[in-house]
Amino acid sequence: MVKKMRKPLWMPSEERIKQANITRFINFVNEKHGLEISSYDELYNWSIRNTQDFWVAMWEFGEIKASRGYDVAVDDLNKFPGAKWFVGARLNFAENLLKHRDDHAAFMFRRENQKSARMTYAELYDSVACLAKPLREAGVAPGDRVAAYMPNLMETAIAMLAAASIGAIWSSCGTELGPEAVVDRLGQIEPKVLFTVDGHPYKGKDFNDLRNVEKIAKGIPSLEKIVVIPYVKAKPEISFIPNSVLYNDFVSQERPLEIRFEQLPFDHPVYIMFSSGTTGKPKCMVQAAGGVLINHLKELSLHTDLKREDNIFYITTPSWMMWNWLISSLTLGATVVLYDGNPNYPDWSTLWRLVQDERISIFGCSASYINYLKGVGAKPRKVYDLSSLREISQTGSPLSSEGFEYIYREIKEDLHFNSISGGTDINGCFAAGTPIQPVYAGELQGPALGMKVKAYDENGNSIVDQEAELVCEAPSPSMPIYFWNDSDGKKYRDAYFSVYPNVWRHGDWIVIHSDTGGITFLGRSDFTLKPSGVRIGPAEIYNVVERFEEIVDSMTVGQDWKGDQRILLFVKLAPGFQLTENLKNKIKKALREEASPRHVPALILKTPDIPYTFNMKKVESAVANIIHGRPVTNRDALVNPESLDFYEKILSQLLEE
Repeated sequence: MVKKMRKPLWMPSEERIKQANITRFINFVNEKHGLEISSYDELYNWSIRNTQDFWVAMWEFGEIKASRGYDVAVDDLNKFPGAKWFVGARLNFAENLLKHRDDHAAFMFRRENQKSARMTYAELYDSVACLAKPLREAGVAPGDRVAAYMPNLMETAIAMLAAASIGAIWSSCGTELGPEAVVDRLGQIEPKVLFTVDGHPYKGKDFNDLRNVEKIAKGIPSLEKIVVIPYVKAKPEISFIPNSVLYNDFVSQERPLEIRFEQLPFDHPVYIMFSSGTTGKPKCMVQAAGGVLINHLKELSLHTDLKREDNIFYITTPSWMMWNWLISSLTLGATVVLYDGNPNYPDWSTLWRLVQDERISIFGCSASYINYLKGVGAKPRKVYDLSSLREISQTGSPLSSEGFEYIYREIKEDLHFNSISGGTDINGCFAAGTPIQPVYAGELQGPALGMKVKAYDENGNSIVDQEAELVCEAPSPSMPIYFWNDSDGKKYRDAYFSVYPNVWRHGDWIVIHSDTGGITFLGRSDFTLKPSGVRIGPAEIYNVVERFEEIVDSMTVGQDWKGDQRILLFVKLAPGFQLTENLKNKIKKALREEASPRHVPALILKTPDIPYTFNMKKVESAVANIIHGRPVTNRDALVNPESLDFYEKILSQLLEE
């Protein structure tokens, strides 16, 4: 049966294709290897069949700065996990992000109350130099951990770059996390230095963070120095926090200073990232400086089409890998726009005014943010000048076809909607987009270059046009080099390689479309519903339900019931609407006709809120644990832990109905 080709939502113009970084890369590869690649599909197939050649081309095209070249690009692609990349090379992560030292803007910062600041690349270099020196004097050495409990400030990035220049390993948590969640994460890796603030603004109110910092200091005895950045108050009182010093008293006052960039192996650690921690203590994933650098260069240059003249923005905090990804934009000399506060305070228009005022060209957000805009009926294109905007990047969780259509209808007709998906695990993407391909509703444009992505059925067969597990059949440089405190590698292998030997199983439920080459994400496979043994991705239900104007968000979980599993659907209603029997019947009818009778929930209930992690993923597991009488082990991993109170209150009702 031949699938009917759908009409794309957007087609790139010939001029757009001609000017794209990836077009330059294709020409570079063709000249280097005597090839005639002319499309993304051809480039992708070459990248996974000639993995070593692809990453070597990316090293050269990305102009990675290294004091010593590599001896071998990859030692053995059959070692999965365990392949070693660019063996023999010596480089520094921070040096590659600080290649530019001119008056071009490196950062634009905007706070919730409209206070703003700017920093040039020359000023950024000087700021990093003045912080790296006292860090060295405080005893920080390569391999030591430097951590942050910080908002999305310029100083957060400066501290990361200063630590990385020395070869220290960076790990960060946003101030939206509670102290217990921070200790659960940072306490495992025993940092020597912590950067933090006295407080932060959110929804028009200033929050004092110093009592949280005091608890963190007591919970992490390894801390020898706590550097406090005054953010809410000019000179906060910090004497009650052990080993604390104000930022301006810590940084060097010498001018000028040169940074001594430690030259380290490609696989020297740069970041420790954390899993969401919704099912126990977060796993600590250690990532290589060279691996993160080359992968971010690939994604920012080729998939995002980032150029020096761009102003790039993402709704993120230092708790989420998109912060790390965003800061890597510095290596291409672009201007990074940072925002701290609630993105919808005082209303939905806040960030669109920012797009207009700061001439943002690449705007990044989550699916939940787009669904919020859609739910409140926001029409940014009618209110603001969005002429600078040429791309919206979206990640965090799957976005429905209606979400894609909303972008083009209410924000801008001519832009590249670049929906991406990957994970904290790889600090990057398994699937992404390019500006030289069409965009189809509900589909990521394709697998990312160099990532040998397939969809496996339960027997480990590669399939298309059917729902299946996302896997990656070959190693890539940004995969974790190891997990912290996992000396025999068992935690690492169990996390990704326990289902399909020698193949990375990521835990996403997807469909690879044979006609477009695109990929639809259906949610986490761990939380796939199985009524009567039939596997259903939660996003299949969300895509239908969240089309209703009455519903702004939803969550579905499976409940073990009378020897089978039944589907429960929780809906968060838009203001002014009620969950009537008529609305329930409309939902059931739509699911029956647009999905299948198996998708129809046994119960539909109104909920005041849906639980999310800090990187804006729905946490079906937490609700599933509650309705099965299991504990939710780490509420601090949720942005809104109070949302779980409702599900606990109605547990007895769910056990009876």
